[in-house]
Amino acid sequence: MLGEMQAVDWLAHWRQLRPGAVAVVDSDSGIQYTYRQLSERAEVAAAYLSQEHGIGPGDRVAFLAQNCLEHIDLLFACGILGAIYVPLNFRLAVPELSFAVDDARPKVALFTDEFETLARALDVKAGPPASRWVVVSELTRQGETDSDSLGGGRCERRQWPVDLDDPWAILYTGGTTGTPKGAVLSHRSITANAVNTIISWRLRPDDIGPIFTPFFHTGGWNVFTLPLLYLGGTVVLTRAFDPGRALNIIDLFGCTIVFMVPTMYQMMSELPGFSGDGLDTVRFFISGGAPCPLPLYQTYWDRGLEFKQGYGLTEAGPNTFALHGEEIRQKPGAVGRPLLYVEVRLVEEGGGEVTAAGEVGELWVRGPHVFNGYWNRPEATAAVLDQEGWLRTGDLARRDEEGCYYIVDRKKQVIISGGENIFPMEVETVLHSHPLVSSCAVFGVADQRWGEAVTAAVTLVPGALIAGDELRQYCRKRIAGYKVPKQVHIMEELPQTPAGKIDKKVLVALYSDRSECNDANA
Repeated sequence: MLGEMQAVDWLAHWRQLRPGAVAVVDSDSGIQYTYRQLSERAEVAAAYLSQEHGIGPGDRVAFLAQNCLEHIDLLFACGILGAIYVPLNFRLAVPELSFAVDDARPKVALFTDEFETLARALDVKAGPPASRWVVVSELTRQGETDSDSLGGGRCERRQWPVDLDDPWAILYTGGTTGTPKGAVLSHRSITANAVNTIISWRLRPDDIGPIFTPFFHTGGWNVFTLPLLYLGGTVVLTRAFDPGRALNIIDLFGCTIVFMVPTMYQMMSELPGFSGDGLDTVRFFISGGAPCPLPLYQTYWDRGLEFKQGYGLTEAGPNTFALHGEEIRQKPGAVGRPLLYVEVRLVEEGGGEVTAAGEVGELWVRGPHVFNGYWNRPEATAAVLDQEGWLRTGDLARRDEEGCYYIVDRKKQVIISGGENIFPMEVETVLHSHPLVSSCAVFGVADQRWGEAVTAAVTLVPGALIAGDELRQYCRKRIAGYKVPKQVHIMEELPQTPAGKIDKKVLVALYSDRSECNDANA
C-alpha cells in the first residue's frame, strides 16, 4: 500500500479543493477554522520553528498542553519541515515525564501557560541539552483567530521533504507500567491508518467528530482527528473531558461519529439527560482503549444508538478491525474483521498458527499502519516486531466460524490459579452483568496456595449496597468455581491510567497483602 507515493501536505491539498470548508471547531470558544486557515497556521508555525529555533529534518519538537489547536499547527508544521512531533503527557509525574523528555531530546519544547510550573520543573530535571522550553504564546498570540494575524513569515511546501517511512510523531506509552517507550509513527503508518479507517469504517467528508481523548494518546490523533483531516471532514476540539459537556457538544455541533473509552461512555450514560432526546445526528459510537462491558452496549442500544467496540494499540495505527450492520448486535463484544490493508493472525505459545474457530492465540498484526519501532529502544522493538513486519500485540484473541474476531484478554494479564488459566475479561463480564455493579477490574495477586488468587475490585451504582461475598456468590452461579474471585473489594472509584484505562498495576499493589483466603471451593 502507498507504494512509491510521497508524503504530501494534506492541509494544503484541501486548501486548494475546499478552502472554505470547516476543518476544526474549538468547542470552548465556538470559533471555526477553515482548511485555508488551518493550512496557513501550519505554515506560520513551520516558519517560526525554522527561523527562531533552527528546526529541520529529524529534529524533535515537543508540546506540553491539553487538547488545543496548536497541537494540530505543530504536527503539520513538523511535516512541512521534516521534523518529529512529540506531544507530552501532562498527567504523568515529573520523573516519568522527564524520562520521556530526556529520551526524545527535543530541540525545542513548547508549553501553554497553565503548565509553566511543570515545564520549569522538567527543564531543571532533564537539564541541557534536552531542550529549550518556550511558552506557546510566542507562536500564537492569545485570542487571535485568523492565521493572517499570527505574524512572521510562512513556510509553504506542498511536497514535504520526507519519505513516507520517516518519523512524523513519537507517542510515549507505558509510563504507568514501567519505563515509558516512545512509539515512532511514520508518515506511512499515520497515512495508512487514515486510509484504512476512512475506507473500512465508511467515513464521509461531511462527518463531524468530537475529540474527547488527549493528544498525547494515539486515540486523540489517529482514531478520528487525522482520518477526518485526511478526508476533508470536521474535527471538534475540547480541552478536557466532562460527561455533561460531552453530551452537549455532540448535540450542539451535530457530531456524526464519536469515539470514547468505556469509562467516558459509562459516565455519560449515567447522566439524567442521557435518557432524553438528542444524539440523533450520530451515525455510530465506537469504544476503544479498554474492554467494553456488555451491559454498556445494551445501555446505548436501548436508546436506539449504534454502539460498537473497536480495537487497536499505539504500535498499530491504532485502528485494526471493523464491524457493521446487524452483526454489531448479533456478535456483542466482537471487534470485527481486519481493515482493508491489515493482515492478522493468531499464534499459539509454541509459535504455530491457530487455525480452528474458537481457539485462543496471541494476535499478530501486519500492514503499512504498523509503527517503525520504539525510539532508542532496539531490544524492545525486536521483542514485538519481527523481520517480516509482524507486530506481536500481546493481546489474546479468538476468531469465530465467520471470521469475526474477539479480544479475549491481555496475554500478561492472564491469571494462573491452581494451574488453571483464567481470563480476567470473562470474570469481569459476569460482574458487569450484576445490576448494582458500575465498573470492575479483575486481576491476580500472589498467593502461596494458588500461585495467583483471582481478585476483583468493583464500584457500585450510586446508592447501591452489596457485600463482596454476595457478588462472589453471584459469580459462582455463572462461572466455574476456580474462576470466582477469592476476594471482591468494594471501592468508591477505580484508579485510572492517564489514558483513562483502569490501572490494574495500582490495584495489584494495593491488594497484594490482602489476598489471604482459605476458600478451597472458590
